[in-house]
Amino acid sequence: MRAARLIKMVLLLQSRPVMTAAELARELEVSERTVQRDAQALSEAGVPVYADRGRAGGYRLVGGYRTRLTGLARSEAEALFLSGVPGALREMGLQDAASAARLKVSAALLPSLRDAPDSAAQRFHLDAPAWFREPETPALLPALAEAVWDDRRVTARYRRGEDEVQRLLEPYGLVLKAGVWYLCARVAEGGAHRTYRTYRIDRFSAVHTLEERFTRDPDFDLPGHWAEQAERFARSILRAEAVVRLSPQGVRMLRWAVDPVAAREALSGPAEPDGTGWVTVTLPVESEEVAHAQLTALGTEAEVLAPPGLRERFAGDAARLAALYGRTDAAPPTADAG
Repeated sequence: MRAARLIKMVLLLQSRPVMTAAELARELEVSERTVQRDAQALSEAGVPVYADRGRAGGYRLVGGYRTRLTGLARSEAEALFLSGVPGALREMGLQDAASAARLKVSAALLPSLRDAPDSAAQRFHLDAPAWFREPETPALLPALAEAVWDDRRVTARYRRGEDEVQRLLEPYGLVLKAGVWYLCARVAEGGAHRTYRTYRIDRFSAVHTLEERFTRDPDFDLPGHWAEQAERFARSILRAEAVVRLSPQGVRMLRWAVDPVAAREALSGPAEPDGTGWVTVTLPVESEEVAHAQLTALGTEAEVLAPPGLRERFAGDAARLAALYGRTDAAPPTADAG
């Protein structure tokens, strides 16, 4: 523990011209008295740590000293590539590895490049969760993340509706989608026909990491697997169809109102505009209820032709809107005087 702290202290002093005892104590999470003892220990070990006295004083390295202890460990190097997503790192339990990696890189940079980390942090930030929802970190995420990094098999219990199933899994990768964490894993049972599946991590009720490691398939492509699974899921829920007439503006708005897969499929056919420039398309939808909610956003730029039940919903909406906005004699609401 102390050896790691001494190395970190050297790297801090190597990355900055001078640091006060208070600054070092804050970075190292120790007392200023401990900083003084550590500086003395480094000096006795041959590291040229010099203490400037006075109000503007502090600790610094003299003689252009450079440590060679800047090689990145595997976990630090892997975490460094994720350093643009600090929230995700924290949730996976990798914030310490990322901090150590950034410090080592900063110490290895030329003096003219020392401001690079701060410069990058001021120019890029990723906020992964969706709007209007409070992100929740699944309790079992750190354990699964550790298994992913170490290529260790896990036994897990997973909630599927009202039931709970147990699986032996080979955890290949983690995906953070709109604030929700997913695990892409290969089911370890099934012999030569083992399949890759995707699990919502907040539905795991228990995870036990085994000592046994698995051999990772070198052909597995996590981004490609996720894209394929996401498209397959989107298509699987589009079980119905609606026939819709769209104005030119409605065509442009469609991809913002419905699922992108549904919009792409609807607009990929050879639809010819009629005399008014409108086109008729067949739109895959999840259900009449969902289609009604989505297509309402298009307003008067869309006309539902089928199915009859969905058309009747919009006819009812139109009648109620006409009654609401056609009441020219209605007095505006007033504040309660009481």
